Amino acid sequence: MLDKSSLLQGITRYIERNLINGTFLIHRALLNQLEEESRQGLVTSDIALEEINRLKQLSERYLFAVELVGKEGGDVDRELRNYCMERGCTLLTADELQKKMSDLLGINTRYLEPLSEPLSIEKFFDGDTMSVHLKEDTQPKAKRGRPGDWEFVVLNDSPMPGSEVKKIVSEILNSIRWTKGSFIEIERKGSTIVQLSNYRIVITRPPLSDGWEITATRPVARKTLEDYGLNSDLVQRLEQRAEGILIAGSPGMGKTTFAQALAEYYMKKGKIVKTIESPRDMHLPPDITQYSKNYAEIGELHDILLLSRPDYTVYDEMRNDEDFRLYIDLRLGGIGMIGVVHATTAIDAIHRFLNRVDLGTVPGILDTVIFINKGTVEKVYSLEMTVKVPEGLREADLARPVVQIKDFLNDKVEYEVYVFGEQTMIVPVSRLNVNTMENRITKAISGVIPDAVVKKENGEYVVEIPREVIPNFNRKVNTKLRKLEKKHGIKIRIRLMDKET
Repeated sequence: MLDKSSLLQGITRYIERNLINGTFLIHRALLNQLEEESRQGLVTSDIALEEINRLKQLSERYLFAVELVGKEGGDVDRELRNYCMERGCTLLTADELQKKMSDLLGINTRYLEPLSEPLSIEKFFDGDTMSVHLKEDTQPKAKRGRPGDWEFVVLNDSPMPGSEVKKIVSEILNSIRWTKGSFIEIERKGSTIVQLSNYRIVITRPPLSDGWEITATRPVARKTLEDYGLNSDLVQRLEQRAEGILIAGSPGMGKTTFAQALAEYYMKKGKIVKTIESPRDMHLPPDITQYSKNYAEIGELHDILLLSRPDYTVYDEMRNDEDFRLYIDLRLGGIGMIGVVHATTAIDAIHRFLNRVDLGTVPGILDTVIFINKGTVEKVYSLEMTVKVPEGLREADLARPVVQIKDFLNDKVEYEVYVFGEQTMIVPVSRLNVNTMENRITKAISGVIPDAVVKKENGEYVVEIPREVIPNFNRKVNTKLRKLEKKHGIKIRIRLMDKET
């Protein structure tokens, strides 16, 4: 008697090796369950039905019988066990729980031990392969290299038939039961996400995709924080002050690799570190507990983490409102948070928080933003709250709370965030400062020389004036310009306009 696990294990492979023989029974309740699950889009049931077809084909070649028995309906595993108890047949299974229950009930059981053979998916990987992309009726391809420095290569000139892709899917699902650290992370209609040892595998099929497709990724670079050669001031901040950390970058640039290195760094410093992942694809020591968002409700993770009180929680791949709310709640609850988000610039990552929280709470939630590009730390921002007149505004009564976003390494303010009317503004300060200074110089001389043009060249300000107005450039104008130089620490030079100008 076959159960679903024996079909997923690939019973036909055991028959071809002459490890199992006899008459094979398929219960109608199992067949009905597989049909219903296949209609719902579950890939595992579709693979099991494919295995039944292979079994029937094999029976004609090796001359053994395949029979349908029993009645539809009821709990499938219970129906299988009851049938075997009544008829004295042997139950074939690759499910340890099924074997334990059958042994307790005195049912003859044959447990299918895994066959020792390499997986087909592994032959597409070499030491530099980041990911493999297989789709029926197309050439197999792979990304080779390192985050931010890879190339897309064709692995075989011949398109891969759908039957071959399905065979690889079957092998992957078969291997989950006996490969350590492997499980089905998500199974939805038309898609399955599998963690197979250190491979993260996404399987899609029609109608979700226009054909069977496998995308398998494997971490190539495993770095420690020391490998990044970080500035000593940044390392000190990460050790002592940073508790609301955001790691941002484009897809494939090494965000998760850096977050993994940071998690291990905190663990070695004696901190309690946990992660929230969807799916789990970080490779971390056992001391770091990895939670799956897919197997727990958001409220459940919230309660677990608030009660267990880790020093740091790494939230990998934050995407939707629920992810950001959980990050914000845990951070406001006093837990150090490290969030990983997709963003093309560091300021874009910060912007994703602004619409979800009050401006005044932003520096308490985010204090350090690290932008990763091509596997290296390209930019680091720190966030601070102050009360001032925002850059670009004039009147003193416009003073308000302003979040200053500073380049951490030179302590220079690059952006200011404040509320103007009902809108939250993110203003680049450096651009404002240039324009404001040019405007101030223009204003100082426009009353006397209205045609003057102010430019910034090589770090100094150049005032170009027409030749015919040289007599108008008097001591009063010169005094105004020298005061601006002294007040703002700038250099102003006068130059005659070209005739063409």
